[in-house]
Amino acid sequence: LDRCDRMPKHTRFTVSGRIAQFSIEVAEWITEAIYTRDRQELLRAINKNLEKLRLYFRLCKDRQYLSLGQYEYISREVNQAGVMCGGWLKSSGGHA
Repeated sequence: LDRCDRMPKHTRFTVSGRIAQFSIEVAEWITEAIYTRDRQELLRAINKNLEKLRLYFRLCKDRQYLSLGQYEYISREVNQAGVMCGGWLKSSGGHA
């Protein structure tokens, strides 16, 4: 989220705003999933938002709002979150 604040002003209400929104939603839904038994829908929603984040981060790299190193780092982190979410979904009886 700190990086979103440092993006160009003309992206604040579009790209960086969406990144911040999706990131916060993912964090909220993970918290909800921890405390509920029926978590398959939440985990699917998390996976969808992670995919959207991948798209926005790729766009930021292409527009040079992120350096290649920053993009590689965030891509690994988002990918790891997706792997963990997929594993959690499988273990809870859903399909990844």
